[in-house]
Amino acid sequence: MIIDNHGRQINYVRLAVTDRCNLRCFYCMPDEGIDFVSRDELLTYEEMLRLARLLASEGINKIRITGGEPFVRKNMDQFILNLSQVKGIDTIRITTNGTVTAAYIPVLQQAGIDTINLSLDTLDKERFYKITRRDVFDKVINCLHQLIDNGFKVKINMVVMSGLNHQDIIPMARLAEQHPVSVRFIEEMPFNGDGRLPDTTWNYRQIEQHLLETFPSLEKKPYKPASTTYDYSVTGFKGDLGIIAAYSRTFCGTCNRIRVTPQGMLKTCLYDNGVFDLKALMRNGANDEDLVVAIKSACSNRAKDGFEAERANFSSGRSLSSMTSIGG
Repeated sequence: MIIDNHGRQINYVRLAVTDRCNLRCFYCMPDEGIDFVSRDELLTYEEMLRLARLLASEGINKIRITGGEPFVRKNMDQFILNLSQVKGIDTIRITTNGTVTAAYIPVLQQAGIDTINLSLDTLDKERFYKITRRDVFDKVINCLHQLIDNGFKVKINMVVMSGLNHQDIIPMARLAEQHPVSVRFIEEMPFNGDGRLPDTTWNYRQIEQHLLETFPSLEKKPYKPASTTYDYSVTGFKGDLGIIAAYSRTFCGTCNRIRVTPQGMLKTCLYDNGVFDLKALMRNGANDEDLVVAIKSACSNRAKDGFEAERANFSSGRSLSSMTSIGG
């Protein structure tokens, strides 16, 4: 097992397979995009599978595939199938923007993946374009319904942004009234690539209060250790609601996850700037034991929470990266 210096067991890795994305959501990257890394700077599929097998041998049993947009990377279908065969990995989840995902539904079913996180910040077509800077709203909505119709458990992730889409909170919540989906409202985070700090008006408390005013039967479910989400039920809803206090960072105390960026940097916290380069270790000939020692050493010096990790960044003169280069 991998145990950090605060006694937390690590059993979950978020694996970013690419920094490329076909959307330009302004809370994730600047309008002009970012300088995407060259192909040879990305972890290869073989390197990612090696890491998955190694981490599984050390108690990691859950992997979330993220990006960028995972499905813009070529040959993702075969990688997903290969990953699903790694012994010890019990759960594979994928976070996607839904623009090209529908074509992969048969592969996801074949791999035994039954839950998809879909990023969708509004149900208004014009606001969707304003947020993403791309006119693909209909494709995303079509993907949502295809996932539901094919029996996937769908978790819809909405980043709540003051003055832009907070008016969509209630319409988005009603998706869970009409469909067996989980709609989660996420505090905006400072990973936009331009150094802009988020407006904190719509924090998790404000979101909860807003939901309660419209849905008086809103009831908080018992908190699950290591969960990032406060979960809620509403009488008469087919699905449920959730709030992720991503900027308030209320869930750090039970954090069980690490991240691997598209370039192979290990992150023991979303808010740190990367602990060390796994890709360099592998390409310089490190054996499995060397990698395990390095990973465990990093986790034994882990920040207590996102605030401590962020302070370390700024004290060293570094700024927070774009989310697409970290892995959503």
